[in-house]
Amino acid sequence: MSDKKADAVEEPNTGQQKVEAEAVERRTSKSELLKYYEDMLLIRRFEEKAGQLYGMGLIAGFCHLYIGQEAVVVGMQGAIEEGDQVITGYRDHGHMLACGMDPKGVMAELTGRKDGYSKGKGGSMHMFSRDKQFFGGHGIVGAQVPIGAGLAFANRYKENDRVSLTYFGDGAANQGQVYEAFNMAELWALPVVFIIENNQYAMGTSVKRASSEVHLHKRGASFAIPGEEVDGMDVLAVRDAGRRAVYDARRGEGPTILEMKTYRYRGHSMSDPAKYRTREEVQGVREKSDPIEHAKRMLLAADWASEDELKELDKSVKAVCQEAAQFSQDSPEPDPEELYTDVLAEA
Repeated sequence: MSDKKADAVEEPNTGQQKVEAEAVERRTSKSELLKYYEDMLLIRRFEEKAGQLYGMGLIAGFCHLYIGQEAVVVGMQGAIEEGDQVITGYRDHGHMLACGMDPKGVMAELTGRKDGYSKGKGGSMHMFSRDKQFFGGHGIVGAQVPIGAGLAFANRYKENDRVSLTYFGDGAANQGQVYEAFNMAELWALPVVFIIENNQYAMGTSVKRASSEVHLHKRGASFAIPGEEVDGMDVLAVRDAGRRAVYDARRGEGPTILEMKTYRYRGHSMSDPAKYRTREEVQGVREKSDPIEHAKRMLLAADWASEDELKELDKSVKAVCQEAAQFSQDSPEPDPEELYTDVLAEA
């Protein structure tokens, strides 16, 4: 092939890279995208380490991993302000980390140790941080939704300009208490954003088999709550939709329902072999839609990071997770007397 022909082949690729870089730069900044990438990577590596500790018998009880869904909570955190609240269900480790909770304290709680966020008594599904405005972690399916509406009611009562982010899954979207919360939230124009993390499977049942209306963002139509379907594997798409919904909530327009179309790579919990779907299905999503790889491609396209720099970042994140794992094993178990504390609250 002549040099002239070789140049003709290369030019379209160079032009495409330029277009991709410009598209990324219009949507975000280097510092912002790098932060999102690191936050998603921290969740992924933390959850992988938690899975290892579970396999070693160091984590007992239920443990629901967030692997694959990282873009949802990271993108939404990019849409809120300090003081806004977060509440979610039992697949909650990613939300804790995105809120800024210490990985060491989270991992110590997973292993039931004294230095955990709930002093080793809450485990995977029940830890909280008032400092980070994280209100759980709730094991009962859908129970957090009316509580999230209650947080929003308190915000409106106090006129503190705060917004409540209330997360739940596609399975919880069929719970009756969710609709009671919808009704009150719209009736009183509460500053709440309802975020449905639709990872396609409620335990082992696909959305198509369990829901007569599979477009879950439409579930608020009878309450006059606007809804939007969002690519939950694209952190910037999540951030943009989140900003719109939070803006409306903060200025008194009431709730919005955001349906995040996402996917979990692991089973429902660590005890789930996930035989209800094929390996090819999971691998296909990983290859085409992985949220971390998508952010990585954007960083490389904009020339905001090199492969080597991202590898070093991954190494540092893995070190943080390893430190958290070691901390959780070094932390002592709670004293037996702890069984009798935090049982009653004096009013």
